[in-house]
Amino acid sequence: MDTTRTLGRSGIEVSAVGFGCWAIGGEWQDPDGQPLGWGRVDDEESTRAIRRALDLGVTFFDTADVYGAGHSERVLGRALGRRRDEVVVATKWGNVFDADTRTLTGGDDSPAHLRRALTASLRRLGTDRIDLYQLHLADADPERAAELRDACEELVAEGLIRAYAWSTDDPARAAVFAKGPHCTAVQHALNVLTDAPEMIRLCEEADLASVNRSPLAMGLLTGKHAGRRPLESGDIRSRPPAWLRGFGEGSGADPAWLARVDALRDVLTSGGRTLAQGALAWLWARSPRTVPIPGFRSVAQAEENAGALGKGALTDGQMAEVERILAR
Repeated sequence: MDTTRTLGRSGIEVSAVGFGCWAIGGEWQDPDGQPLGWGRVDDEESTRAIRRALDLGVTFFDTADVYGAGHSERVLGRALGRRRDEVVVATKWGNVFDADTRTLTGGDDSPAHLRRALTASLRRLGTDRIDLYQLHLADADPERAAELRDACEELVAEGLIRAYAWSTDDPARAAVFAKGPHCTAVQHALNVLTDAPEMIRLCEEADLASVNRSPLAMGLLTGKHAGRRPLESGDIRSRPPAWLRGFGEGSGADPAWLARVDALRDVLTSGGRTLAQGALAWLWARSPRTVPIPGFRSVAQAEENAGALGKGALTDGQMAEVERILAR
């Protein structure tokens, strides 16, 4: 397997695995105190992990202005430092937050906020352009989104962004952005437990990259939740919102989901892979357009995720076996 992929019609080349920087933002919350992060983090370890990933060939990093209320972008920017030009940086806008209290306060889908948010992200990241700028309001109004798409084209013309995308699980919404010449991707949920055939079809028809969030099913596909151990209070999975599947309120991983992971273990760990590496290998075999962006909080996780590149995609036979096991 080639260890690089192209981001849709942009011609921008990235490593076949990107790194998702949600977790390294640390703790943040919604106005009701619901955790929206993954618990506490060590910024020095996050920095070491990013630099280790760079050394192992990872060239794509995905964050958002709201992760840790700006903290994730600052950590990523500092960690990249002088190596900024070696990588492709993706971030997102649309959410409004209070950085002092690390609280999400709402959303803003106005073109004016788009420009304000971009200016702030550029400052936090310590860069003069964003390679892939993504709308982070999954259910924004499609007509408003068309205005934002056109505003993104202006930002491309100004050299402030290179390409843009929508982070949404709705193919009809993604198709609105896809009409823009410099739209080059859609970020959506996809993993071996939760396929997204309509979105993959849109990516193929519109020449978009499929940037895969939750490629490890929020950790279920790492094998670390088998004991149903309780999660720390600042971890979003300890009080999962309605969209977060596979975890129960205060009870850790859902036994039915864990049973599915167990059933897949043999096929995913073939060829000396870890379970997480097998989950990434499934995504690469699913479509030549996929770019999974697993999260990380440690050097060890960075090494494991980057190590999947050397083991390649699952075979057609293994893919068929997965479908048989899951009775899809």
